Amino acid sequence: MKNVVTGLLAIILGLIIIAFPLAGVIAVSVLAGFAVLILAIWFLLAGIMEMESSKTVGILYVILGLIALIFAFGLIFNPALISFISGLVLYLAGILMIVAGIISLLGGMEQKHRVWGGVLGIILGIIYIILGTYAFSPVYLGILIGIWLVITGIFSFLGED
Repeated sequence: MKNVVTGLLAIILGLIIIAFPLAGVIAVSVLAGFAVLILAIWFLLAGIMEMESSKTVGILYVILGLIALIFAFGLIFNPALISFISGLVLYLAGILMIVAGIISLLGGMEQKHRVWGGVLGIILGIIYIILGTYAFSPVYLGILIGIWLVITGIFSFLGED
């Protein structure tokens, strides 16, 4: 029963986000921003507390906290930042998958599973780069998030015993 409710909520939320993609991106960005803000506060407090036993570690925690604080406010007040980060991560992951696929192809010509693993890595890498291109736009990122929620909801239904 839990999977049915979770699946239904994911599908409904996904359809709402597909209909209003910018609202979905803003919500994700603000939530991520508040999560990073909590982390930033923890780093700052840990840095201040650590100053007594190790100045170097304390200063590093404070610097990390300040960087996280800037990043948190960027996510909260500039939702386009999450689109940039999402696109960049997808690009980097795609490039790494393509490189790993090529390495697997070159190193495993005599082993069939390595060849197919390499081909799959290259194909998935290309898909990631294509998705990364769309993720740079907040509207397309919202649509991708909505599609992901709908698919997750469908799989929740399929996983019901």
